[in-house]
Amino acid sequence: MLDYYEKTADIIFGRWRSQILYAGVKIGVFDCVASDTIKSTSDIAIELGLDLKLAYRLLRALSSMGFLTEEPDHRGFSITPQGSLLRKDHPQTLRGIILLEEGPEHYAIWKHLPSMIKDGQQNAFSREYGYKLFDYRDRNPHYAEVFDQAMSSYSAAQTTWVLEAFDGYDFSNIFHICDIGGGTGHLLANLLVKYPHMKGTVLELESVTSKKESLLAPKLGVSERCLYINGDMFSSSSSSSNNEVLPSTDAYIMKMILHDWNDEECVNILSNIYRSSPEHARLFIAEHLIPGPNVPHFSKLFDIHMMCVASGRERTVDEYSTLLDRSGWKYVQTLHPHNHQHGLMEVIESSKI
Repeated sequence: MLDYYEKTADIIFGRWRSQILYAGVKIGVFDCVASDTIKSTSDIAIELGLDLKLAYRLLRALSSMGFLTEEPDHRGFSITPQGSLLRKDHPQTLRGIILLEEGPEHYAIWKHLPSMIKDGQQNAFSREYGYKLFDYRDRNPHYAEVFDQAMSSYSAAQTTWVLEAFDGYDFSNIFHICDIGGGTGHLLANLLVKYPHMKGTVLELESVTSKKESLLAPKLGVSERCLYINGDMFSSSSSSSNNEVLPSTDAYIMKMILHDWNDEECVNILSNIYRSSPEHARLFIAEHLIPGPNVPHFSKLFDIHMMCVASGRERTVDEYSTLLDRSGWKYVQTLHPHNHQHGLMEVIESSKI
């Protein structure tokens, strides 16, 4: 019984930990403290403009959670490898994720969870702010900046998982791949680095592609093989002079796209890809896939997050297969990275079966 009590209490107080971590990231603790030197509390407080006594209490709490190391006799603090993940300059930084998910906008929406489940209408973001998430982002530059940082943080890990899932896959007959909703091209550019015989196209909204300084292909040296085009995955034809039709390529890939949308919206997206794709094309869909009953998995928690922020959900392979069948596609197999956090579904046109 004591073990159950401790586990339950640990979950109840989990938000204390995440909010303490958020405060540390927000005020710049992890970019101030280095791993190779000990920095005194007074130096940290002076550099960051903090109250000395309250700063020490926060640093001590962060140390108790494993993000900092506290030296004896109040000599100061240094950062741990775990804490380094919250630095701006870490290649797999989680800084953007904590600023978004524990920031004021996302913190506030969780209070709507009980009422949503009672009345059967999801999307707490709209309840709280009167706008859907992406509309709110477009109207609030500060939130948009934090949101983009978080998406970059997520992409760093997710790209690694997709590349692991693709290990051993035969790309010999795929020469052109299109990343639909591919953002700044993080996934596609890394794919082109790994598979130099391929070229790629990122289909994204003009609000993303117009920020040339953020695009990843030039930074990874694959810009000659990577084209960014403006387009809307909800439309199979050009809706304005600035948008291009979804290109005809050997393969298409979508990473963490379909989980944002409800079933009908997903069928619309998948049907548009089907209408634009050649007969030999393959589609790869990277998502958090829900495993069977009583199997703990991040996807089951992420699904509640999606209930709060959008109209979408996390799904099982069978649920995705149903959407694919309605859209002209047929499920083939699921590839997994080592940690099984993601599933990479391969699908083909149903006419090939």
